[in-house]
Amino acid sequence: MTPESARPGRVAPSTIATALLGAALLAGAAHAATTAVVQATSPTAPRARTAAPVTAAETKALAALFTKVRPATLRIEQCPPTNCASPDGVGSAVLISADGLALTAYHVVAKARALSAQTVDKKRYALQVLGFDEQNDIALLRVNVPANTPYLKLAAKLPTVGDLELAVGNGNGAFLTAKNGRLIALNADAGRADFPPGTLELDAPLIPGDSGGPIVNVRGELTGIVSYIRLTPGSNFDPANPATAVFRSYAVPVTATDALLAELKTGVKRDAPQIGVGLAPQFNPAFMLDEEGFKLLSDALKLGPTAGAFFTSVSAGSPAALAGLKPLRLNTDQERESGDIVTEVNGKRVLNFSQFQYAVRSYKVGDTVTLTVLRDGKTLKIPLTLTGSTKINN
Repeated sequence: MTPESARPGRVAPSTIATALLGAALLAGAAHAATTAVVQATSPTAPRARTAAPVTAAETKALAALFTKVRPATLRIEQCPPTNCASPDGVGSAVLISADGLALTAYHVVAKARALSAQTVDKKRYALQVLGFDEQNDIALLRVNVPANTPYLKLAAKLPTVGDLELAVGNGNGAFLTAKNGRLIALNADAGRADFPPGTLELDAPLIPGDSGGPIVNVRGELTGIVSYIRLTPGSNFDPANPATAVFRSYAVPVTATDALLAELKTGVKRDAPQIGVGLAPQFNPAFMLDEEGFKLLSDALKLGPTAGAFFTSVSAGSPAALAGLKPLRLNTDQERESGDIVTEVNGKRVLNFSQFQYAVRSYKVGDTVTLTVLRDGKTLKIPLTLTGSTKINN
């Protein structure tokens, strides 16, 4: 289950329906919509946190640190090492051993048909994904770099709030650049089931392309791997100027004694459970609607009187497709022509797509769950078996 990219041929909501999505939010029916631009769109704003600004002396120290750690960082490109003029995607990674082990965010390498790693000297090398954990958005790579290529040591313990941190990445296509900030919080909650739980929250202004890059403490030790970011309206926010938004960056914590890292070294490849439905970007404001918000939206789209999760796509061959689930389709009047509303997962009430995601992610790949579905005025009980995301072509 995931928000989906816009695709040609899909019916989009009318301007009126889109406006009503926003109206439902403004009526207090859901959390404020914000953007998590590294992975996807996130509907929830984190609790406001502040940190002391980075001083001039600290900035100078981090610049010197950047010079030392940059040779251990990588640019990850979705292309073969021998043919990479136009990569399908760009991310970041960091070497953690003398024999070419590296860490990145799993979403940087997920489902890529070809991958290569570029070192600071701009030479490209083949790589292999040794292990991954999708829910925690982390992957272990083996990169065929030469012997004696620099690498970073992992921190012995988690950082503390207020710590100064350096990030290195390929944001917006730039090549292994530095950003800095302070740790704002530990164990931050993403607010959505398909983002990793328990992350480090920083005020560093990271951007797309920085995903998978290292978060480094003042001793040059690796403390986290960049996963996602948010832009949220601040007190001086100007909608015409995105730069006035408040940046919040989130990284998966890693330490030398990390049990998950030990698992990845054994070759664990752990998919998150999915059923194969998606929600189009036009409907992102409806991601967390409560009952009042659903009613406002239903008045426009004729979704029915009972709040629940709707979706706009079903992946071919997925559990959802095999179970016959029906995505939302709008007629020429921008009203529901067809489409299921899911109200329960194994008897647990769900009001929106977000709660639907959380309910599904609480189970494991291979588990069978029963959905309570409203379809054409009837209540159906539909069993389906959860599969891993790598088995689904979104």
